[in-house]
Amino acid sequence: MTTADLPWDYPHPHVVEVCVAGTDMDGLNHTNNTVYIQWCEEAAWSHSAALGLDLEAYRQLDRAMAITHSDFHYLAASREGDELAVGTWIVSWDRRLTMLRRFQILRLRDGATLLRGGMRFACIELSSGRPRRLPAEFLAGYAPAVLDIADQDIIV
Repeated sequence: MTTADLPWDYPHPHVVEVCVAGTDMDGLNHTNNTVYIQWCEEAAWSHSAALGLDLEAYRQLDRAMAITHSDFHYLAASREGDELAVGTWIVSWDRRLTMLRRFQILRLRDGATLLRGGMRFACIELSSGRPRRLPAEFLAGYAPAVLDIADQDIIV
């Protein structure tokens, strides 16, 4: 099954494919929950970079999108060797300070959803760590990717 054929919750996800490694396993012989979170974070960074807002751009602008809240629902286990697709979307933002990202992890073999999650981000000034308005470069870079889903107050 290709990533385009998967039953995504929302249209046009930014997708990162991963293969579950032996080092991803926990004592129960399935993927450790923290690994799923790492994959979601990697997908978010990959998406931002694809939109022209990588870590170097963040540093140059002295701004970053920092996670303020996250929520994950683990729906099924994955095992060593499973090939997965991690999809992410920016589902809403206030165009001033915050944005909401959603995540879905699916197994390529059967299309099963293993995880659904969400992360709320706030724009901060890197040099001080204080909240700051989204700079024009963030507005221009992220705008094409925002779905503007109506349920923005619901994390997952």
